[in-house]
Amino acid sequence: MSNVINEIEARHKREEALGAFQVGDTVDVHVQIREGEKERVQIFTGTVIKIQGGSSIRATFTVRRIVAGEGVERTFPSHSPIILAVEVRRKGKVRRSRLFYLRDRIGKATRIKERRGDDPRLAKKAAAEESSVEEAVEAPADEPEIAESEESSAGA
Repeated sequence: MSNVINEIEARHKREEALGAFQVGDTVDVHVQIREGEKERVQIFTGTVIKIQGGSSIRATFTVRRIVAGEGVERTFPSHSPIILAVEVRRKGKVRRSRLFYLRDRIGKATRIKERRGDDPRLAKKAAAEESSVEEAVEAPADEPEIAESEESSAGA
């Protein structure tokens, strides 16, 4: 019986990852909305307060935001086809896997410290920028030599 369930889950599992986000991160969730025959993309921005289910097809994550003074939480299935993308806007530094204590807090008390410098994608970008800076430094060194030879030929 479990073989049949595993096969069905494997067929419906999302091929590409949504993005590397964790509890405490501020994210933009791009959701496809169908209204009659029209389709549009709605962006839900908020803080991830819970990730549940690991890598299974039943995995979900909950995002919380404040709208007009009221807390709004929305739970998204990770493998749902209506979720187009999840963009991390800010990485949060938290020491809990569930941030339900944010429900009781108001205003500045809901702020989460920012986590910096531990994103491997940013490290790769910084390394690529350093190598391009080194190449840019080497390129102007060749140009003055050409300019000197032009000056000497012009003077002669």
